[in-house]
Amino acid sequence: MNITKENINELNATITVKIEKNDYEATVNETLKDYRKKVNMPGFRPGKVPAGLVKKMYGKAILADEVNKMLSNNLSKYLVDEKLNILGEPLPNEEKQATIDWDKDEDFEFIFDVAMAPEIEVKLDKRKKFAYYNIEVDDEMVNKQVESYTSRFGENVVSEVAGEKDTLRGDFVQLDAEGNELADGITAEKVIIAIDLMKDEAIRNEAIGKKAGDVLVFDPVKAYESKHEVGHMLNISHEEAEKIEGNFKFTIAEVLTFKAAELNEDLFKKAFGDDTEVKTEEEFRAKLKEELAGQFVQSSDYKFALDSRDALVEKIGMELPEEFLKRWLKATNNELTDEQIDTEFDGFMKDLRWQLIKDRIVRDNEIKIDEADVKEVAKQMAAYQFSQYGMHNVPDEHLENYAGHILGNEEERRRVTQKALDDKVLETIKSKVALEEKAISFDEFNKLLEN
Repeated sequence: MNITKENINELNATITVKIEKNDYEATVNETLKDYRKKVNMPGFRPGKVPAGLVKKMYGKAILADEVNKMLSNNLSKYLVDEKLNILGEPLPNEEKQATIDWDKDEDFEFIFDVAMAPEIEVKLDKRKKFAYYNIEVDDEMVNKQVESYTSRFGENVVSEVAGEKDTLRGDFVQLDAEGNELADGITAEKVIIAIDLMKDEAIRNEAIGKKAGDVLVFDPVKAYESKHEVGHMLNISHEEAEKIEGNFKFTIAEVLTFKAAELNEDLFKKAFGDDTEVKTEEEFRAKLKEELAGQFVQSSDYKFALDSRDALVEKIGMELPEEFLKRWLKATNNELTDEQIDTEFDGFMKDLRWQLIKDRIVRDNEIKIDEADVKEVAKQMAAYQFSQYGMHNVPDEHLENYAGHILGNEEERRRVTQKALDDKVLETIKSKVALEEKAISFDEFNKLLEN
């Protein structure tokens, strides 16, 4: 077997793989022998089918399979051994590749086009200045967080008289046109309804001021302007809900007023765990401010990642083999049309340029990631997911278990591994360039992201 490479220019080359009969003959013959032992054919005992007949029936397929395996394995090995940094994958040469005749040919020649990644230099030093936006945590944000916690850990308490934001617990009974209870009508017990969610003002005003034991007669569909919502409230099917019309009698069992949790040590423990050092409202607010600032660091890093990517892609000029890359996109994505490739090609090229820049940063700075790095990122992702449900300060053992669950999925593991590498690239850029730190409000920051 002989493999040679011919450079067309700095970005394009051809690789020729020549496979001769003596390269594959022994392997093909051995495979034919195995087939002869296994093949079943009427008129012959197992393993006694004539070798010539087996070769006639299966020889071409076996030859093609063995040659293609040899081609694939040796071409891949050549690319690794020669340390060729190619873009995409080798593609058959459309002009020079001859048609293979598996019936007659004994020696084979395969010609591939390859695209070479350009050599680039990425200089990161303090002469390069990048804006880094520190999002300010103001009192309004802290107040909203305080309100969120007091609401989350608040409770409904029984009241005497219904107010405009109270809820009512009671029983529904469907009425006929004359206002009598329907014997076979819809009923629902211990239903909770929210007065402030009623869309009909007259019905809402009638509910305000009611007490336990009072009766409220109203059309629930008119009150909430949604048969779907009413169906869910009465625990009936969608089909039944569509047929609802007319009034129901609602007998009030309880008036419930929501009472926000007090800012005391009990709330602080519910929020941050039993071992929290937060004892006062001032310390509670300081802790919330610290948490918000920590969350905003991720947003600031995300913006910095976007800005540094755009700046480096624009600054570092590189030629790329565009025609080859369009061919490769089409060859590897059968569903993509030429129009789609043309439309999305600029975005693809920008992503590719950034990937080449990242690869160079990784090599120049000898960036490596290990299992500990991957696990730490998985734990951070787990902590973030828990926080979305208001669960902060989750015990480390729970984070470890959830991280293990994430990494058990091969696709998720690849995604986490890539993020771990991207995080280290970002930290390397931040450490080597000059950061112009700028304080900015949350609203101003969001406007920057929109542009």
